[in-house]
Amino acid sequence: MGQIEKVMDNPDGATIIKAKKGKMVIIKLDDITFRLKEQQNFSFLEKYGKAFWCVDETGSGCICIGMENASKRYFLKIAGVNTIEADVTPEESVKILKDAVPMYYDLKHPVLVKMVESYVYKQFYIAVFEWADGECLFDHWNFEKYKKDNTIKSPKERFKGLPASKKIIVADVLFSFLDNVNKKGYVAVDFYDGSIMYDFTTGQTTICDIDLYRKSPVINDMGDWYGTKRLKAPEEYIKGSIIDVQTNIFTLGALLFEFFGSFSASETEQRYVQNRFLPCTCDNWQLNRESYQVAVKAVSASRNERYKTFREFYREWKGALKESGL
Repeated sequence: MGQIEKVMDNPDGATIIKAKKGKMVIIKLDDITFRLKEQQNFSFLEKYGKAFWCVDETGSGCICIGMENASKRYFLKIAGVNTIEADVTPEESVKILKDAVPMYYDLKHPVLVKMVESYVYKQFYIAVFEWADGECLFDHWNFEKYKKDNTIKSPKERFKGLPASKKIIVADVLFSFLDNVNKKGYVAVDFYDGSIMYDFTTGQTTICDIDLYRKSPVINDMGDWYGTKRLKAPEEYIKGSIIDVQTNIFTLGALLFEFFGSFSASETEQRYVQNRFLPCTCDNWQLNRESYQVAVKAVSASRNERYKTFREFYREWKGALKESGL
């Protein structure tokens, strides 16, 4: 929780923590606690039942809360609450979530988390989704826990250890989802393993975050575009570049390397140092050589050398796997 200097109990029930990174408030809601930069009242959530789960370390400025009643579970994103890791102001957070809501309807897909309702409440904007079981494949809010106890395997590690056949099914899901995004005239922005949930019991995949997706055409107006350096295409570092289906094809190709390739810690670190994705060697690829070559083409530095469409990419990918009976 950071380097704490002083802890005080607030009369309204919250605990205020003064830390070197700034003031934090510990808020208790039913059986969960979470941290914000200021006190907020969440009693308006009672209509959804009781809180049972929460993530408070979000750059989006949203608090994510799981609520349940006797018959139903819900996933709530609440913008405008001033989270401790926010990269945007509460006002910007509200605008981003509000703008994102129509996309959950436009991009409806069997694996996309389903919207229930959305509305304004005071200074907040709330988006309510059906609860989807599963674990996030890049749960950064739990990293400290894994560091402290190396007997706990992260969902990413557990997923990595699954049989290739199960991971291929997840790859099929991502091909389908991203092809749908492209066909609907959108570009997937900030799409990475942190947007993917996997249920280790049922094998179900869920896409849980499309908040930064944009309608085509999209131009990189930032330079260092949204997303993790582990998966970025070259154009996502160049201001004025086109961000389009070829960019999303690169991202999926990079994710395939995350699923089926092996990288040392230093190799992963180089992506951050060099601002450049580099595939693993074929010797460190779990599948056959043909599928490796397909993935390599998808992550070509030159966009003109990548696949033109997801349909073409998928056809080549499945054809390569068929060579080894997968």
